[in-house]
Amino acid sequence: MPKDFLTLEDWSAADLLAILERARELKALLRKGERPQTLLGRTMAMYFEHPSLRTHVTFEAGMTQLGGHAIFLSPEQVGVGTRESPRDVALNLSRWVDVIVARTASHALVEELAAAASIPVINGLTDLAHPCQAMADLLTVSERMPLARAVIAYVGDGNNVANSLLVGAAALGVEIRLATPESHRPALRVRQAAERLAARSGARLSWSSDPAEAVRGAHFVYTDVWISMGQEGEAAARRALFEPFQLNARLLRQSPDAWVLHCLPAHRGEEITDDVLDGPRSLVLDQAENRLHAQKAILERVILSPRD
Repeated sequence: MPKDFLTLEDWSAADLLAILERARELKALLRKGERPQTLLGRTMAMYFEHPSLRTHVTFEAGMTQLGGHAIFLSPEQVGVGTRESPRDVALNLSRWVDVIVARTASHALVEELAAAASIPVINGLTDLAHPCQAMADLLTVSERMPLARAVIAYVGDGNNVANSLLVGAAALGVEIRLATPESHRPALRVRQAAERLAARSGARLSWSSDPAEAVRGAHFVYTDVWISMGQEGEAAARRALFEPFQLNARLLRQSPDAWVLHCLPAHRGEEITDDVLDGPRSLVLDQAENRLHAQKAILERVILSPRD
């Protein structure tokens, strides 16, 4: 089993399914008022270069609910790459805490931290991947139907969220259709990894530049922001490029019974309209809640599982 939780492609389908099953158990226990103290006395360091609501709160709350403690580290406080090298930061934290959650602009930085650390490193978001979000998404889908029967359509930018959702779906045999501009498909290395995983799982992957084609008959329709952190200078060009991919009532007519997914935060009126985001088919708050349960299961898995 891998030491770190950096991308879903590093993990077997059996391990991912076990994490999802444990997340369901932890969710049910919490709703009954039970908080198993499986991480009593453990400490998590959170190094965040980007602003965060869901990732920060759900990791810190989750660690607390499992009996552990969380320490938040800002870039100004740590000075990775200026005051101290990533390697030195990872080596020091390895002597003090049990797990590192890193939310960074560069995926290479998370890989560098993981390579140097003797403790697990969890990817809380990078420019390449958002695996914890994808696990919450797959948990949300599985609460509505078996994953093997689900059809997910993703429309918009082939970004880090799309990358991880694609890999997770491919690993677990979920049909996923991605509708993006040709120039903004998921990263080539991610598409190749997904195709290898789909060959084993039987997942069906498809690519299109036509959102209506992707959405037609889908059970779930997913979108994310068109302008991610660090892309503000491209805002006008991106709005013009992605405007035909807006998730609105007209697009949903292609599959009127589909559930709506969005990882949040949303740029209302851009990638998704208010009536869809707040509508009766929206699962966005379920997704946000499921970040808590999925990440608790991930924390247990990487901290408590024996290493090869």
